[in-house]
Amino acid sequence: ITMGEVELSCLAYVKMYLHSCLFPRCSVNGLLLSSSPAGGAVCVTDCVPLLHSHLSLTPITQLALTQLDGSKMSPDYRVPPIVMVMLRQWEETRAIANQMLESGDHALLVDFDGHLDDITKDWTNRTLNTKIAELSSPANGNI
Repeated sequence: ITMGEVELSCLAYVKMYLHSCLFPRCSVNGLLLSSSPAGGAVCVTDCVPLLHSHLSLTPITQLALTQLDGSKMSPDYRVPPIVMVMLRQWEETRAIANQMLESGDHALLVDFDGHLDDITKDWTNRTLNTKIAELSSPANGNI
């Protein structure tokens, strides 16, 4: 296994940041979704917030994982260790994360734990994803 670089997208970073801000007194976990073109660096394109409680409850974690890209969860799937995480537009990404936190938009984030409490809550975070995409749009002078 070779070492590799990982690039973190604005969407992935902002969702991780907001998940931790939404539950500041809890440990949180989630999944990072990536693409890895042949010979290129891995790009973490999205983050799926999973849990903020019950972190050690294996059945809940397994249930959440079966709802996502299950083929990559096999024991034979190998991902190289992370050497460095790059974030290309750090200032813009940081500004978007802070803007969303200050405006209260972090409350839009729903993790899988919250979905289990109320199944009407969208744990795929379509509304939040759209908001981040709008804020990071080149039309708005950002990323």
